[in-house]
Amino acid sequence: MELTQEKEQLVLNATLRPRANSRAVCSGCGQKRPGYDTLPSRRFEFIPFWGILAYFVYAMRRVQCPTCGIKVETVPWAQGKRTVTTAYAWFLARWAKQLRWAQVAEAFRTSWYTVYRSIEMAVAWGRAHRDLAGITAIGVDEMAWGKGHRYVTVVYQIDQACKRLLWIGEHRQAKTLLRFFRGFGKERTAGLRYVCSDMWRRRPRRRFTFWIGFTS
Repeated sequence: MELTQEKEQLVLNATLRPRANSRAVCSGCGQKRPGYDTLPSRRFEFIPFWGILAYFVYAMRRVQCPTCGIKVETVPWAQGKRTVTTAYAWFLARWAKQLRWAQVAEAFRTSWYTVYRSIEMAVAWGRAHRDLAGITAIGVDEMAWGKGHRYVTVVYQIDQACKRLLWIGEHRQAKTLLRFFRGFGKERTAGLRYVCSDMWRRRPRRRFTFWIGFTS
């Protein structure tokens, strides 16, 4: 480890090295493969502490994979080409639930884009691991965002045992809601028993009405 000062800011650089005689893991297939070469050292942002910025410093290896070709190795502390460690990304995403993104970036001396990418990672993980089984009641609403007449359509699960946001789609048109049902799937849609809607048409100004055929 090396503690330095960069632009009046203390920085801790922790240099990581692969275990001797270890094979790198291919980022394509996830298998251990023989080495090809080593790239220049990169820094990966880690969680700062006591006002000190922390980085992992590591020279990524490339492997010669018979299946995927020449690939950069995968490492357990970062994803893809991100320059932020996975632990730090989760840290920022949790703080972004409490503060504005710009405030999070300022508080932890990182960029707004880094906070954005961290939230993007957390959302992608949540969508990949969420359970959509057993949903019988949904609510549909519209929300204004930004300047001007800009709206999004939001869909919630409103079952008694579970209430959560399921989906957000840009605009408030009928085809917007159809995108939700296409992603939701025919089997899950057939399992719905209640749909609560609070949306309006532009012309004429009448509420949307949904007809869903239920079978006994």
